[in-house]
Amino acid sequence: MTKVTKWALAAGVLVLAVIVAVLPRTAGTRNTAGPDLTAARAAAALAPCPTTGSGKVAQLDGVSAQCLADGGNVDLSAVLAGHTTLVNVWATWCVPCKTELPVLAQYARQPGAVPVLLVQAASSQADGLALLKDLGVHLPSVFDGEGNTGPVREKLKVAALPSSYLVTPDGQVHLIRNPPTFGDPDAVRQAVESGS
Repeated sequence: MTKVTKWALAAGVLVLAVIVAVLPRTAGTRNTAGPDLTAARAAAALAPCPTTGSGKVAQLDGVSAQCLADGGNVDLSAVLAGHTTLVNVWATWCVPCKTELPVLAQYARQPGAVPVLLVQAASSQADGLALLKDLGVHLPSVFDGEGNTGPVREKLKVAALPSSYLVTPDGQVHLIRNPPTFGDPDAVRQAVESGS
C-alpha cells in the first residue's frame, strides 16, 4: 500500500468518524420534543405533581421524572421527602395495573389517605394519558420512560409491575409486598398503616 493510499484511507476513516459523531446529535435534537401532548394532558385532567418536600429521599437522590400533567420536571428525592407517600409504578400494557389504578384513586379520595403518586413506565406518555382518562384516574403522575428501565425503576429496583412503595417521612422507601396488587381501597389502607 502506498503512502498516498494510506493517507486517503486515514482521511476517509476520519470523515466517517466525524459523520458518525455528528449524526446522532442532529437526529436526537429533532426528536427531543416528542409529540404534542397538550390535548391529551387536558383530556386526562391529572392533578398537579407535587412540588415541595422537606429534605431528601436518599434512595431517589438525583432522580427526576417528567410530570404527566404539565410536562415539567419533578425532583422525586425532594418532593417525596418529609411526609408519607404511596408510590405506584405501572404500565399501560400491564393488566393488573389497569385493575389497580382505579382502586388507588378510590383510596386517595378517602379521608386520612396519604398522597399517592403514580409512576408510568415502559409505555408511551400518550398511551398513559389515554388510559388514565379512560379509567377516570386523575392522580398526580410522572413518566419514567418507555424503555425496559428508567431512573425511577432503577433506583427502586422494580422487578415487576405493578409495584407499590411507601415513602416515609424520614426518607425510607419500603416495597409493599403484601398484597402485591391492591384489589380494594381497604387493602391499600392496611398496607399503608402497616408500612408493608
